[in-house]
Amino acid sequence: MALAFRVLTGDALTEALDDVARLRIAVFRDWPYLYEGDLTYERRYLAPYAESDQALIVGAFAEGRLVGAATGAPLSEHAADFAAAFDQSGIDLAQVFYCAESVLLPDWRGRGAGHRFFDLREAHARRLGFRKICFCAVIRDTSHPHCPADYRPPDRFWRRRGYEPLPDVIASFSWKDVGASEETAKSLQFWMRDL
Repeated sequence: MALAFRVLTGDALTEALDDVARLRIAVFRDWPYLYEGDLTYERRYLAPYAESDQALIVGAFAEGRLVGAATGAPLSEHAADFAAAFDQSGIDLAQVFYCAESVLLPDWRGRGAGHRFFDLREAHARRLGFRKICFCAVIRDTSHPHCPADYRPPDRFWRRRGYEPLPDVIASFSWKDVGASEETAKSLQFWMRDL
């Protein structure tokens, strides 16, 4: 069965947020995020997307059900979270569009969703006049006991799409790992490309 992709903004974006929250909890529970999520936190985290007139969700649908999603918004709307990471970069945050999560249920992987997620967010950012686009990804040591033996980092895919890691532009966020009793800080590497 083929996936159908739709760009969601405005009311359609707002209506999809709970489904995106559930996808984030399910997908980020696995390696490399190992995120022990909860719906209350997710609703609070995703709420700013509903308030932004430049945000989008790219939805991947199968038989009308959301099975994958990728979000994006201007990086300046996330400045409080990322200001320290970009302090010494010399990059004007107002010129950068931020691709936040890309989440897809395992049964639907390998069907081109990753490319469609990036294609549609990049096109949206270009239409809005942004000059650069970025995302960040958690840095985990592959010797971690929860790293699958067959794990292949997506770095090659990202590089083929023109993204490169930004030297020394690393954010720090805390969350509770699966099975942990407390949150711990994680490092996230930013990747960027010109539009």
